[in-house]
Amino acid sequence: MGHQTQDTLPDAIRYWETRRIVFNAVLATVVVGWIALTWPHFHNAPPLEGFLFLIFAAAVMNLCYTAAYMVDIPLQYSDFGAPWRRLRWVLWVVGMLFALLLENYWIADEIYPYVH
Repeated sequence: MGHQTQDTLPDAIRYWETRRIVFNAVLATVVVGWIALTWPHFHNAPPLEGFLFLIFAAAVMNLCYTAAYMVDIPLQYSDFGAPWRRLRWVLWVVGMLFALLLENYWIADEIYPYVH
């Protein structure tokens, strides 16, 4: 079998949680970019409503981020554990790109048109 049982969860946590910081920083940069580049449109937005939406969106994105564990841990236990640990950065990149796509969609289609 793959990775030793007692090492699997700490390895997954160490790998994914250090990258969660970059994940959140990238997503926050996109939000700030949208607001800065389209400031005349967003300057009249209700601050509390916007802040609550951002908190909700960040929570949803971080909940989705934890889905990586559902792929990572079983693969670490498998016969492909060693190659998987070298390639799991691909899952992070694909997840990051998907999160960016979702974030930009939400802002462009669900938020931007309704802010006055």
